[in-house]
Amino acid sequence: VGESGSGKSVSSMAVLGLHDVKRSRLTGSIRIGGQEVIGASEASLRRIRGNEVAMIFQDPLTALHPFFTMGAQIVEAYRLHNKVSKKVAWNRAIEMLDLVGIPEPQRRVKDYLHQFSGGMRQRAMIAMSLVNDPKLLIADEPTTALDVTVQAQILDLMQAMQKEFGSAIIIITHDLGVIAELADETLVMYAGRAVEHGPTNEVLTHPHMPYTWGLLGSVADVVSDTSKPLIPIPGTPPSLLNPPSGCAFHPRCEYQDHVEGNRCVTELPLLRPGPRGDIHTKRCHISDPETLYQEELKEVILR
Repeated sequence: VGESGSGKSVSSMAVLGLHDVKRSRLTGSIRIGGQEVIGASEASLRRIRGNEVAMIFQDPLTALHPFFTMGAQIVEAYRLHNKVSKKVAWNRAIEMLDLVGIPEPQRRVKDYLHQFSGGMRQRAMIAMSLVNDPKLLIADEPTTALDVTVQAQILDLMQAMQKEFGSAIIIITHDLGVIAELADETLVMYAGRAVEHGPTNEVLTHPHMPYTWGLLGSVADVVSDTSKPLIPIPGTPPSLLNPPSGCAFHPRCEYQDHVEGNRCVTELPLLRPGPRGDIHTKRCHISDPETLYQEELKEVILR
């Protein structure tokens, strides 16, 4: 979770080896089932993509091909990793469309992208991503372009499919409501780095990072007093072409006075366990963020 430009999608694309090696530099390690992705050959990556790891893109209109029927695209994805006949593959495509709740799948399998509504396009993309029963499903803001009612339907569908196929899901979003409903663990990103990580309930109820405090304070509360103003995070996200020194969040942080000296500006904090144990880590120089949040900020943020 994080604002636009935090590095969420860029990181997820690295898992599938989708970055142009001539225009990007990848370091570190990404392992899928013990296999190293960084530096892997294109042939190895093709065996992983859509088979062991699949992706639901934010906009089906740009991710799917308008000149081919939805069924043809699912069939291609299935036959690429399974030596089956076209008839078997088409039956599998119909089965998947039916599984994700598309009515009359025998007819709709021959429809083109423009013949589907926004919600149905996303359902079809979910069907395509799950056709090979992947171990990991990456969902890149799958509900951003949908209205609220359809968003809820897609989230319910993803939960149902996760139980059906047993796949792990990495969901990329800027919506904390989606995180609260779906995620077991939450990773908060800012300026290309992880700044907080832990069980979702821990991160949302005992946040340790000022950026996470800002995200929580920016959420509209439609249950209590709606006349109260939102608390926006001051400033704008930094350019990653010229990132700030020290903690990348320091130009926008209002809590630097809780850190001795000028460490926020000069020293990049490490991702370390917070005061509540090893399962909850934070990238911040504030020594006791738990006390600061509970005593001074919680009531203001949660209003």
